[in-house]
Amino acid sequence: MLEILQYGFMQRALLAGIVAGALCPLIGIFLVLRRMSLIGDSLSHIALSGIAAGILMNIYPVGTALLFSVGAALAIERLRKAYAQYAELAIAILLSAGIGTAVVLISFARGMNIDLFSYLFGSIATVLEEDLILIFLLGIWILLSVKFLYKELFYIAFDEEAARLAGIPVKWINRYFIILVAMTITLSMRVIGILLVSSLIVLPVATSLQISKNFKQATLLSVFFAEIAVISGIFISYYLEIASGGTIVLLSVILMLFVLIGKGFLKRLRRTVYG
Repeated sequence: MLEILQYGFMQRALLAGIVAGALCPLIGIFLVLRRMSLIGDSLSHIALSGIAAGILMNIYPVGTALLFSVGAALAIERLRKAYAQYAELAIAILLSAGIGTAVVLISFARGMNIDLFSYLFGSIATVLEEDLILIFLLGIWILLSVKFLYKELFYIAFDEEAARLAGIPVKWINRYFIILVAMTITLSMRVIGILLVSSLIVLPVATSLQISKNFKQATLLSVFFAEIAVISGIFISYYLEIASGGTIVLLSVILMLFVLIGKGFLKRLRRTVYG
């Protein structure tokens, strides 16, 4: 099995996947606790607009996707304040704008369907050296940001108003965090795919929350489950010649079902043993 690592594209895909497998659940656990898990879908559709724009203008698509998604992330945070009583509207508005813009841009170009397909569903063969450099540089930045803002993000996730009263600059941290979310989605789409990246943000977190006893344990377990799905998915997608993104997401679902079934079995076993 390991002989496939002699290929450069597999090395790049595996390295990019490992970074994505760490970033997505690390960001995702804060989104889930803040009931903003659907923001991944919104920003991924905005990223699709950026990809289409990049291909249309014949410039680096990942760069334009990053610009589009970061801009949209800031817009979502602004709209969340404008619709304070209906915060989910901000996500729905940007989701609609993103998919609408993407469809219009795609209609302008006739010959980019093949390029778009790899971005939509993920492809291990399309991770370029410049992609890997960008993923590593921004990935390190995101990891360091979460490390240094961990306590503040934790506090805000559970009680934003109390965090504000405690002197935490909630407004600026929220803006910075939403930018980190946009960056994570853009960096992960090469391996996982634009349409599926939000699943890797949510599913490992959902799995870890079933068995974890505290927040730190939930964070570590979510990264663990994500890495299992990503690494296994990359190898399976190579041998079966299928899209890596779909394979990774299906493995994430299988892991979640396995944990849920195992947890239910243990509960029934305890009732049987202890009456």
